[in-house]
Amino acid sequence: MDLRARRSYRERVQFNAAQREIVLKLVYYGPPLSGKTTNLQAIHRLLGADLTGHLTTLNTADDRTLFFDLLPVVFQSATGYRIKVKLFTVPGQVVHAATRRLVLAGADGVAFIADSQVTESAANNEYWHGMRHYLTQSGIDPDKVPRVIQFNKRDLPNVRTDEELALVHSRGREPVFKAVAIRGTGVIETLHGLLVVTLAELNRRYDFEQKFRISTDAMLSTLFARFELSSSAAVG
Repeated sequence: MDLRARRSYRERVQFNAAQREIVLKLVYYGPPLSGKTTNLQAIHRLLGADLTGHLTTLNTADDRTLFFDLLPVVFQSATGYRIKVKLFTVPGQVVHAATRRLVLAGADGVAFIADSQVTESAANNEYWHGMRHYLTQSGIDPDKVPRVIQFNKRDLPNVRTDEELALVHSRGREPVFKAVAIRGTGVIETLHGLLVVTLAELNRRYDFEQKFRISTDAMLSTLFARFELSSSAAVG
């Protein structure tokens, strides 16, 4: 590995002091039909027009995401900073591998959306390792990127048990969530968890709260004030 080609975390998040704007890029990644687009559609519906912009979706004839979905979530801090959180999804189909790598480039945080069905375990594993590979190709250390895992489709038969998900959680450092994205269940909790770990990393590297006078607790409270986050969505 050529370490000279690797970029640091510092080069990804976008700060614009003149416009007093901070832009974060969060990517929803996972195998085909795992529910990435469904997550963004649910977030767009649940957060509402006062916090979200237009949801841009490009679909193929069979209704799968062709390139990416983009959903901006905007928060205005008490100190006048405009914080824009851009949520992307990536195409799951094998033929769009180059697009997945492109969308992952510059990610400040990643939500890996896994399909809970036992028959999809191999695909989940393949795409997890693919995600790590593409992050490395983009010069990003996959072990340092803030990330969470969501096991979607918990309402279907023949899904991995709660005990199996607990084992996945115990083997890694990522927060793990359960969801039924088509109903909006566990979707907000997943986004909240991803923002918690991403903002914590910003604080660790930049002293984010002190330098910009932005309270991450206030930001999270504003974004999620209308929701009663369910502890049952989190694994462990």
